[in-house]
Amino acid sequence: MSKQKILIICYYWPPAGGPGVQRWLKFVKYLPYFGIEPIVYCPENPNYPIIDESLVDEIPNNVTVLKQPIKEPYGLANVLSKKSSKKISSGVIPKAKKQSLIEKLMLYVRGNYFIPDARKNWVNPSVDFLSNYISENEIKTIITTGPPHSLHLIGLQLKEKLNVNWMADFRDPWTTIGYHKELKLTKASKAKHSALEAQVLSLADKIIVTSNHTKNEFETKTKQPITVITNGYDSHSIRVEGKDKKFTLSHIGSLLSERNPEVLWKVLSELINENEAFAKAFQLNLIGVVSDDVEESIHQHGLEQFLNVVGYVSHEEAIKFQMKSQLLLLIEIDSEDTKAIIPGKIFEYLISETPILAMGPKDADVEQIITSTNTGTYFNYSQKKELKNQIISYFESYQKNSLEVNGIGLQKYHRKALTEQLVSLVR
Repeated sequence: MSKQKILIICYYWPPAGGPGVQRWLKFVKYLPYFGIEPIVYCPENPNYPIIDESLVDEIPNNVTVLKQPIKEPYGLANVLSKKSSKKISSGVIPKAKKQSLIEKLMLYVRGNYFIPDARKNWVNPSVDFLSNYISENEIKTIITTGPPHSLHLIGLQLKEKLNVNWMADFRDPWTTIGYHKELKLTKASKAKHSALEAQVLSLADKIIVTSNHTKNEFETKTKQPITVITNGYDSHSIRVEGKDKKFTLSHIGSLLSERNPEVLWKVLSELINENEAFAKAFQLNLIGVVSDDVEESIHQHGLEQFLNVVGYVSHEEAIKFQMKSQLLLLIEIDSEDTKAIIPGKIFEYLISETPILAMGPKDADVEQIITSTNTGTYFNYSQKKELKNQIISYFESYQKNSLEVNGIGLQKYHRKALTEQLVSLVR
């Protein structure tokens, strides 16, 4: 009996690095276990801000990957400023007061001339190519995943043209995502974004989101069925020799300009000044892209000599850091808009056997996950005293060699279990 075919339309695919690529890479890995044959469609020549060649090895040998050329505006942007272009394409947007004239221009052009995003010119060529492929291969179901949300416009046109079963997967919200406020959108551009979002939400047969907050938001905008399928973790055989000798607090992933927990830097500075043992043992590891604003803030609080900026590492190396560290740091912007954001790395954090110290807005989805799995502690930005006391408690456990975590209910976040949820929607 032949397997049911589904077409997955994505922008991020190995060798792209970062969490965005891993969601569908893992779904593709496990879909055949449930009798479904995934076919992947992605760009042939994309401009990925982060490259991780190690993820190429995780692509299943027998999966069909279709590629078509894409024209992106980053070549022109690089002419203006290669450094600024790379930063902005990585999601690192400087604070408004520190933006150069070129950066302001780039953000304005990106926000108002490339709606919904810089991959908009890939939509029509993709529809032309896929229309024939879908018909010739008798594909009944397509899935688009964004951001970039322009990929949902491919699904929208294919739905209208072929009446295929279309599922739209939102890894992040659209018009309420934090960086939209930084794009210097005109009133007309905001309206166009909202209109496109409304079209996608009303015409997709099913909508998938990664958090309950996004589901609640979209339920006010559409009557179509919405399902939460979070990101997750996958089994691995990576081992480390033991925990770090130092009291390491490690953040894995991007630290954007607005993702800057000054209250934490202040607490750490106080502990270093008040506790000699803490000062001798402490080290702050930042693994990934770090904005200049965040580094400057850390230096202003006198933490420069305790700071270890590693930069981007492969997925395997990131897991090793998670397992070796004494504490893992999870930071989200203190904003109502970010309550829906669940960083993909949290699920690997959960199985790292390392306690999580998390900060973000009150009542965020991340708080519920950490609390329900007993994998760490969560604080909002006004809880300075509580945050300080918890770090002291963690440090005292570290001194006694008893700093550990006992997670519960983690199996539901395994990639195979999450794929089973997806399969129930496809059939």
